[in-house]
Parts: sequence; C-alpha cells; structure tokens
Amino acid sequence: MTTAQTILNEIDREKVYGYLSLLSGSAGRIVISMAYFVAVANALSLEDFGLFATASATGVVLSRLAGFGFVSPLYRTATVRRRLIGIFTLGYLAAFVVSLPVVMAAALGFYWLVFSSGMGLSAFLLVMAAEIVLWRSAEIVIIVNNGLGRFATGAFMTIAGTAFRAIVALAFVFYGNNQLETWALLYMLANAASFLMFAIFYYPKTRFRWKPKAYIGRMRDAFSVSAAEVLFYLQMELDKILVLAVGGETTAGLYSIIMRLVDLTAMPIRAFNTMLVQIIMKNRGTIADVKKRILTEAMIAVISISGIIALVILLNIQPGILGNSISQASGFLYLVLLVPIFRNLVEYHAELLYGREQTFARAVILGLVGLFKAGLLIMLLTTMQGFFERALWLNGVFALLYILSAYATYGIALKLRDGSKEQA
Repeated sequence: MTTAQTILNEIDREKVYGYLSLLSGSAGRIVISMAYFVAVANALSLEDFGLFATASATGVVLSRLAGFGFVSPLYRTATVRRRLIGIFTLGYLAAFVVSLPVVMAAALGFYWLVFSSGMGLSAFLLVMAAEIVLWRSAEIVIIVNNGLGRFATGAFMTIAGTAFRAIVALAFVFYGNNQLETWALLYMLANAASFLMFAIFYYPKTRFRWKPKAYIGRMRDAFSVSAAEVLFYLQMELDKILVLAVGGETTAGLYSIIMRLVDLTAMPIRAFNTMLVQIIMKNRGTIADVKKRILTEAMIAVISISGIIALVILLNIQPGILGNSISQASGFLYLVLLVPIFRNLVEYHAELLYGREQTFARAVILGLVGLFKAGLLIMLLTTMQGFFERALWLNGVFALLYILSAYATYGIALKLRDGSKEQA
C-alpha cells in the first residue's frame, strides 16, 4: 500500500466533507477577497494603501496577544469536550478584557515608531479596533464552530465576513472620498457588522458558567499559544512593517500588493491545516512517518506554486484586469514564484506543532524564525536598492526561513518529544 493510500485511509467521509466545506469557504473567500482587495487598492493611493495594509498587519499581530492565548483552551474544548464551551467562553472574555491595556500600549508603541509620520492617529486606532476587537472576536465564533465540526457554517461566516468588507469597499469607491481616514471608519464598521451577525446567530447555545479553577490549569498552554501566535504572525507580517520603516510608503504599497496576491493563493492550504490539526489532536501519530511528511509537504508545495502561476498567467494576459494600482505591482509577481511555497510550509510546521500540543517549542521556533527573518530583510532592504532585485532575492530569504523551520521542527522538536515518550 502506498503512502498516499495510507493517508487517504485515515481520512473518513466526514473529514473529507469537512475539508470540502472549508475549501469551499476558501474558494468563496478568494473571489470576494479579490473584489475587496481590488476596490481598496485602486481607491487609495499607493502610499495610503501601503500604510493601511501595514497597519492592518500590525493589528493582526496584536490581535493574537488579545486574550493571552485563551482561545486555545476554548478551541480544544469545542473539539473534544463541547459541553464545557460556556465555561471557557467566559474565561476567554475575561482574559480578553485583562489583555486590552497591554495590547493598546503595544499598538501605540508601533504607531509612534512606524506610522506617526504618514498616518493620522484616528485612522490608525480605527484599524486597530477593527482588527483587534471586532474581527478577532468574529474569528473566535468561526474557530468555535470549526472545533464543533460545523465546517460549512464556519466557511459561510468566513465568506460573509469578507463580503461585508467587499461591500463597504465598493461603497468607498463610489463615494469618491478616497481618504485613508474615511476608509478606516468604513473598515471598522464592516468588521463590526460581521461580529454582531456571527455572535447573535452562530455562536453555539450553551450555559455560561464562571469557573476560575478550570482556567488555572490551562493558563500555561494559553500563554504558550499566545506567544507562539504573536511570534507566528509577527514573522508573517514583519516584512510589511520593515518595508514601510526602511523602504518608505511607496515601496510598502508595492510590496503589500504583491504579498496580498501571494496570500490569496494560501487560502486552500489554511483549510488543509485546519483539518490536519484536528486529525493530529485525535491521533498524534498521523504524521509520524517520514514518507507521509514528505508527501504532505510536496502537496502543499504543488498547490502553492500552482496558485501563483495561474495568477501570473492571468495578469500577463490581462495586465489591467485588477486596476491600475495593482498592475504597477503585479509586473513583479513572477519574481516571487517560490515565496508562497516556503511561506506556506513554515505556516504548516507551526500548525503541526500546535496539533501535537508542543506549544512551547512552537513559540521558540517561531521566535527564531522571526528574528532570522528580520535580520535577512533588513540586510536585503539596505543592500539592494532596486525593487526588482529586492523582489527576486525574497525567494532566497523565504527559502532560508523554511530550512530553519524544517530543521527545528523535524530535527529537534518532534525528535525530542518522541524520544521523551519512548523513555517514559
């Protein structure tokens, strides 16, 4: 029996249906995200889009600090002990409130260091509220539904959230007031609408109970997850922040457009990661075999490069199909063909360790990858002057990050865990 057949035998019909539901959500989100992205990128100036995209990325990073990682116990509870959802929902809400002063202090620090010269404080705070408070809360509803196995519902909410953003983006285009402050307000309102709809109609009916004793034993896992999530998204989004700080607003705009196009091709991989984590939670030996690991990474690589090649072909045939602003950046897209492969594989390594509950190792590895990435990007931005050379060398940067992540994950973290189990 081949390795591929062995993996397929472990995936029952319910899991296949769940993955297809997640994938349908990703496909729908790609289409609507593209409409949203095209509208905003062409309505704002290249410089304002760079500022908005970087501020949004900063908000995504800080949203993982909100709640101090208590979303992890909530998700695990929804996956394996759903009757306790009400208890851990209140635990998450309490942790979220306690974390807000820390998150706001970090946000203001980012503003004064990176954004104060080009972006008004009011616009920045609106984007922070949209990402940290509203969209992160909407994501919690999606995460809980996925934990319950309601993947179709989760997929619908994912599409609906993106649709709200697309609608306000189109309204922004037709309104004609292409100011960053106006868009920041509309962006916050779109995320608010998503959260209210999800919370009212889709959060599972449960009995809410306050049990502090139940939370204490989960705090170590929660803090580890929070640290790992912040480090993961920091190393994912750090490039945007550094490009703005070192390269300026125009370079940040071009770079943000390219990476947004790359990010759109990663959505099917994230659907796969969601399913894989649940499988590993129930059977940690799923990816124990080396052949399975190689096959899984090969599948991710093929899907990743296929998506960006399709996008390059489309934009080569119709360069202006996505608008003038995007066409300025899309001409560089063929230079970063390998970036989605290595970027998605690093993300996969992090999800693999999370599924095996190696949250501390995950945090350490992501911290190392983030530091390594920061050093490489600063070196790239300061030594390479032209955008062509910078874009081309990004492939090498992400390749080195993948090598570090793969060695630390397979060569150290998994071996240490498996070795300790054998000794026990």
